[in-house]
Amino acid sequence: MEELVRVNKYIADAGICSRRAADKLIEEGKVLVNGVKAVSGQKVSKADSVTVGDTVIKPSEAKVYLLFNKPVGIVCTADKKEKNNIIDYIGYKSRIMYAGRLDKDSEGLMLMTNDGDLIDALMRAKNAHEKEYIVNVKRPIDKNFIYELRNGIYLEELDVTTRKCKASLIDQKTFRITLTEGYNRQIRRMVESLGNEVVGLKRVRIVNLLLGELATGKYRNVTREELKKLFLEIDYRK
Repeated sequence: MEELVRVNKYIADAGICSRRAADKLIEEGKVLVNGVKAVSGQKVSKADSVTVGDTVIKPSEAKVYLLFNKPVGIVCTADKKEKNNIIDYIGYKSRIMYAGRLDKDSEGLMLMTNDGDLIDALMRAKNAHEKEYIVNVKRPIDKNFIYELRNGIYLEELDVTTRKCKASLIDQKTFRITLTEGYNRQIRRMVESLGNEVVGLKRVRIVNLLLGELATGKYRNVTREELKKLFLEIDYRK
């Protein structure tokens, strides 16, 4: 007898998107099971025909975990209409997605995978997983600027106050910051709220995963040791 799994997990396991994103696609009527619109919580097997839009879903058997150094100008989207989309840029042999975005003007470390459950685990803000960045700004900054960042910034456009975070001064126009949440363009908004402007932003760490010497535009496999430590630190069980 074929094993049954929820259709959102089936889609996530194929590397299409996270479970939450799959749920949204189901709600929007974009997922079909055997030609009929899927419903939330529906279960399917490998014998079923599952499609998202015009794409036929085939779950991947082997899990892929890559570290990628995103260049400035590459867009975190799977939309083929965007000529600079990250999926085409990497050109990996099997379908993968990103666990957390970087905006077009930012660069640095990204985790690419077809493990939808891991993407979900990393993107849940309540889990407070650390992501570290090096940021260059337009005008000189001081210790007071760092103090303000550490203690949370009210972002008027989003009507939220950021969590307290780690931040340190590198030089007059550069600082290091570690966040445990990921609002849209959060660091840029925080800096703008303090009267300055980001001119360069690079992510250098995701939990225990380090950018290191990985060249811009290149990717590598996550090592077994790195993956084991990541799973342990975020309490993830496959």
